[in-house]
Formats: sequence, structure tokens, C-alpha cells
Amino acid sequence: MPLSHIEHLLLLVDDVDATADWFVENIGMERGHTPDFKVPVTWLYIGERDVLHIAQVPSEGTKEKRFQERYLGGRTSGQTDGTGIIDHVAFRCSGLPEMIERLERNGVEFLQRQANDGDLYQLFITGPVGMRVELNFDATEAERHGIKPGLTAAEAVAS
Repeated sequence: MPLSHIEHLLLLVDDVDATADWFVENIGMERGHTPDFKVPVTWLYIGERDVLHIAQVPSEGTKEKRFQERYLGGRTSGQTDGTGIIDHVAFRCSGLPEMIERLERNGVEFLQRQANDGDLYQLFITGPVGMRVELNFDATEAERHGIKPGLTAAEAVAS
């Protein structure tokens, strides 16, 4: 179950496009492939690696809020500026069955999710002081071991 690298940070902002444009124009990141999460999100890349995900701060009663509550497991800081806009840190991993076993053995609660493009299997964990941690695995690991997500992105936004 080795961790290989920090995968991305998710920023929750008021204006996704303006924020993405700033990083593209001023830092040199590039817009790239974004899986279909059924809610607006933009992924920015450095070379071939997506490193910054930018999404709209969810408002009450919206599909984005349903997605955030159901898929990501709840709360956000509610801030739209400063360091409170960082929603979670994500790590790329391998060894999905071993990680699930470890978390269960340690009594750590986690959510199992799968992005709609089907290539990303995710575990969302609430870590120290309420910090959300995302562990990303190749979905073929889940398929190979018969591991099923509790929810997909499309299911998370459905009424």
C-alpha cells in the first residue's frame, strides 16, 4: 500500500474560471482532462500531472452541495478566500485491499467512491483536526478484487 506522491489540492472558490485563468496566465499551469463528476470542476496540470482541482463553493440546495455532502462526505469551511479554500489533499496510492484492511483494523472511517470516467477509485478519510484526505487508486485494482464503491459521482448529485 505504498503512497507515491501528493496528487492534488482542491480549491473551493466563488469563480472557478477566473481562478483557473489566474493559475494558467500567471503560473503557467494548463487546463486539461477533467473526469465527469456531474458538477463543475476544472483540473489544472503541470505537464502530464493534474495538481490543482478548482470547484465552486457549494450553495445550499444545489446539486454541487448534494455532491459535496454525499460524495465527499460533508462539511466545507465555508470560506472563499485565504487558506480556508483548500478542501482536501489527495495522494496517489497502490494496494487498495491492503489500505482498506489497514483503515478498518485501525478503526478509521472512510468513504469509497468512484469517478464516473471509471478509472479512479477513491477513499475519503477524515484525518486529524477534521482534515479531509483523499487516497486515489487505479480503478482496475477495485475491479480485480471485487471492491465496489459506496457511491459514484452521478449518484451523489441525483435527487
